[in-house]
Amino acid sequence: MEVPFAWQVAKLLASVGIVLGLSMIAERVSTRVAGLLSGYPLGTAIALFFIGLEISPGFAADSAVHTLAGFSATLALGGGYLLCGRRDGLPGVAAGTAGGMAAWLAVSAVLATIDFNRLGGTLTTLVAIAAFTWLYRRVPEARTGARGGFSWPALIIRAALAAAIIFLITGLAHVLPPAWAGLLAAFPVTMYPFLAILHLTHGAAPVATVIKHYPAGLGSLLCYALCVSLTYPTLGLALGTLAGFAVATLWLLAWTRMQSWWQRRQLATNT
Repeated sequence: MEVPFAWQVAKLLASVGIVLGLSMIAERVSTRVAGLLSGYPLGTAIALFFIGLEISPGFAADSAVHTLAGFSATLALGGGYLLCGRRDGLPGVAAGTAGGMAAWLAVSAVLATIDFNRLGGTLTTLVAIAAFTWLYRRVPEARTGARGGFSWPALIIRAALAAAIIFLITGLAHVLPPAWAGLLAAFPVTMYPFLAILHLTHGAAPVATVIKHYPAGLGSLLCYALCVSLTYPTLGLALGTLAGFAVATLWLLAWTRMQSWWQRRQLATNT
């Protein structure tokens, strides 16, 4: 099927806009908040929506079932990047990218051999979230320094990375089975370009902070993928996407409130 030009432009605008937004949050607010929002259904929502638009809602729903387990591979990518990308500058980005991609491919290859259902995929990623949260417990917190606006070279890099990944995923979905399409939809479409740019501009320390908090934000992604796997065939792409974002937002609000309550409790206990 030939993809209309308007859909291609929409993919480009959505992916670039999200990457720029995450970068602004990291610079103006905090890397912790950016890490949490990196787990919000941004890139995955774009990928699954356009897979459903270009192929069929049913194919996208089947893919979303495997996306649930695919977030474990995304966590592995973050872990590989953290281990290998400890240097600042371009060498650190290159090493982190190589380590992250190798980890993602290895875990994805294993997951692709398993016939997941919704429960199995969700439980797989929940176990991975718990494991990586524990592994990251000693990663230090770091903030980015204050910086003014965005340069044209940075804008071009962000646009190229985000657009290339989105176009690759949705293009490959036309020739791959739902299992691999779902795994690709779980790829950190917006987080990886964000990590690379943050690494280039601010060094490895704030990147480690974003990766540290990424598992905590994955709950909203799980909620989103689970919701659209159920609603795309029945409600269609538009309403199914809105339902997915509603469920993901409710989870994220509940999670942040629970975190605030826990921090207040810990502070009261210590005092």
